[in-house]
Amino acid sequence: MEPRILRLNSAGQPIEWLHWKQATCLFARDLVCWSLGGVVRRVHGGYSRFTGEQTTMDLPAIVACNGKRVNRAHVVPPLTNRALFSRDNYQCLYCGGHFELELLSRDHIIPVSRGGLDTWTNVVAACKRCNQRKSNFLLSEISMELIALPFKPNTAEYLALINSDRIRGDQMEFLSSQFSRNSRIKVAL
Repeated sequence: MEPRILRLNSAGQPIEWLHWKQATCLFARDLVCWSLGGVVRRVHGGYSRFTGEQTTMDLPAIVACNGKRVNRAHVVPPLTNRALFSRDNYQCLYCGGHFELELLSRDHIIPVSRGGLDTWTNVVAACKRCNQRKSNFLLSEISMELIALPFKPNTAEYLALINSDRIRGDQMEFLSSQFSRNSRIKVAL
């Protein structure tokens, strides 16, 4: 898989992952105000009619573009199973076992049928066996406990979670500096 480029606003807040073509357009439109990290890709452009030389552009791992500073504390990252399972390190938070993606399911700590919400702080990764065993019970009603508490990832944590299979060391170093102090997120490099 091709590595992606991390886009920041000019204040250094992470915004999104870009394909190299999107980053090329930002550079061509002179929207990049600074960059960091190693070269992700060298892009070859057209040929100069004066010199006959082909233009090239080295795309860095991290680019910052002008834009307003955003109060990210109020931004709720989209809740997907892939991001959830990555947040929980592909571990069932009931039995502690590690599982492949297809063997995990989303469990609502307070079941939806009992008023629970589909939010980051009410869902955990659960193996299908534990999820079935828990059913629509509250933890206090059966002999099951969580091995860790669920949490809502901040933007930097979320971007690391959704791109964990192709994140570069320089990108992870930048993002992890913005993880919450007690973050449990582990991304393999």
